[in-house]
Amino acid sequence: MIPAHMSAITISGRVTPEYAQILSEEALAFVAALQRNFNARREELLARRAVRQRDIEAGVQLDFLPETAAVRSAAWRVAATPDDLQDRRTEITGPVERKMMINALNSGARVFMADLEDANSPTWDNAIQGQINLIDAIRRRISFTSPEGKDYRLNDKVATMMVRPRGWHMIEKHASLDGKPVSASLFDFGLYFFHNAKELLARGSGPYFYLPKLESHLEARLWNDVFFFAEGYCGVPSGSVRATVLIETVMAAFEMEEILFELRAHSAGLNAGRWDYIFSCIKKFKNQPGLLFPDRSQVTMTVPFMRAYTELLVRTCHTRGAHAIGGMAAFIPSRKDAAVNDTALKNVRADKERESNDGFDGTWVAHPDLVPTALAVFDAKLGDRPHQKDRLREDVQVRAEQITDFRIPGGKITEAGVRNNISVGLQYIESWLRGNGAAAINNLMEDAATAEISRSQLWQWLRNGGVLDDGRPFTLALYARLRDEEVEKVGGVARGRFREALALLDTLVQADVYEEFLTTPGYQRLE
Repeated sequence: MIPAHMSAITISGRVTPEYAQILSEEALAFVAALQRNFNARREELLARRAVRQRDIEAGVQLDFLPETAAVRSAAWRVAATPDDLQDRRTEITGPVERKMMINALNSGARVFMADLEDANSPTWDNAIQGQINLIDAIRRRISFTSPEGKDYRLNDKVATMMVRPRGWHMIEKHASLDGKPVSASLFDFGLYFFHNAKELLARGSGPYFYLPKLESHLEARLWNDVFFFAEGYCGVPSGSVRATVLIETVMAAFEMEEILFELRAHSAGLNAGRWDYIFSCIKKFKNQPGLLFPDRSQVTMTVPFMRAYTELLVRTCHTRGAHAIGGMAAFIPSRKDAAVNDTALKNVRADKERESNDGFDGTWVAHPDLVPTALAVFDAKLGDRPHQKDRLREDVQVRAEQITDFRIPGGKITEAGVRNNISVGLQYIESWLRGNGAAAINNLMEDAATAEISRSQLWQWLRNGGVLDDGRPFTLALYARLRDEEVEKVGGVARGRFREALALLDTLVQADVYEEFLTTPGYQRLE
């Protein structure tokens, strides 16, 4: 390891007196040590992603790795689960915004995932104010008063907190070391861990994380090495960290056992990150001849390829003594339309019943009003038990080809689906550019993943000869007409940042070369 130096990190974002406490010399020295020790490996692994993508484009079939067969056949288990992560029957997610954090922590969910990633637009203020909010929440001094004078405070009993840093592909452009931007993953993790690890342990909890968008067990190994380094640097017991990996890329679905193995000293399980998983499937196989994903609404959790990966996830986790956490219910209850709520809550209940019957130990919701519905389902299944890891699902036998068989019986591309992708993509990007990464659109809490699906489907349908169910080919001319009509429906481009959002959406959809993440060019437009 490279010895830790005092910080040589240059900060270009504004530094208020409050921000200066987060960006202390000692904290930045720790971030610098992480960057010096691990960024080169991060860059190598990102380059490896590009190589694997080229292999897919060349027709190489994805399969379980022959070189790690011994890991899959050996008898091993992940580290014991801490007491406050034993019962995870309902988890709520949301950005690190003060009021939303208080509501989530008070919601009755067992766990709150505080999100510095897809539900958080990574403006400089959001990144640093988010760290302040996390510190205040852990020390139970977080509060908020609305413009109307309503006060928000923490209840006596709150959810256990986990934090999701940004993915390996992101950088923090406001922090540089040796002339290069710092990894956003290491920046988010480093500041949070440095300021809170000891405090969390003193309060009977620990530094718990969600890890997004991993594509291989080697990327999990990198995180594991970061955890060991951080524990030693900050003087906390080895194995204090616990991390749940979101299985939200199709590549990771083939390496779930290996990912758990690499993180076994720090593992808290796997999560079925459904929306990013769909995005990954579209992205990785975007140029496969003859493959066209239908409308997003038709890519449900019950279609064969989604069933294959989620059932394999439960079996994998329970075989290794790890939690299996289900996917997101993104519905936002209406304050005005009871009929909409009744229909949506029935669908949420059915989704959670499927997950609990499949063996998942818990599930995700995006809004406090969904917590009672999800809790009731898992209470009925679990009773007084904290989880159902004893359900080993030995009946599940998933072959590699099932994971990449993307046929959806009866799947169609419809004008309504095209319009929805345009509208959601446009409205989300505009919200994100304004600094809001959790946008309420059509009674759904949308984050970056659904916008990624929307623009990726439009790109693929244009490039691969998409035809609507009424026989019309999906062309640039049709896209332009429907886009203009959807722009008018949201009030035109004169307000907010819709003009920029439209320009970015058009660039992403019409580009000859597919952009890996919309947040990469979008980030250059953020302050």
